[in-house]
Amino acid sequence: MPDLRNGSLRWLVLTALVIALDLLSKWFAEASLQMYQQVPVIDGLFSFTLAYNPGAAFSFLADAGGWQRWFFVAIAVGVSGMLIVWLARLPRHKVMEPLALALILGGALGNLYDRIVHGHVVDFILVHWQQSWFFPAFNIADSAITVGAALLILDMFFGGKNKAGVEPKAG
Repeated sequence: MPDLRNGSLRWLVLTALVIALDLLSKWFAEASLQMYQQVPVIDGLFSFTLAYNPGAAFSFLADAGGWQRWFFVAIAVGVSGMLIVWLARLPRHKVMEPLALALILGGALGNLYDRIVHGHVVDFILVHWQQSWFFPAFNIADSAITVGAALLILDMFFGGKNKAGVEPKAG
């Protein structure tokens, strides 16, 4: 078993924090909001609203009849396992890559919990322009996945290389 203090698995603490914040925020949203009720935070731009998404991003396959729940559970379990292995194999000196993976893993597991327990993902953050344009509702887990993916892309282009374009050796 890898030593959690010496490798990139120490980033699982961040994963646990993302899961906790995600589940707590979803619980609060369900306890405080009525379905599709908008509670403005920044008038005309940002609101809280309760919505359930049985599909994937942007409600992909939301009306598929129920089979998609277990399909997305299987994908989330597989991807989460892959992310844990990837994280475990990263050298200790890396920062951006394990940070990104920990955020993505936390978001994936937060939404996985929803799919298994509720059969849908709880969304409550609504970005919009006035009442004429709406971005699909999302949650803390979705935000962590998005930020993690952006950091991973940035790391691919800018991280870990010196001026000669060579990755530094661990040690």
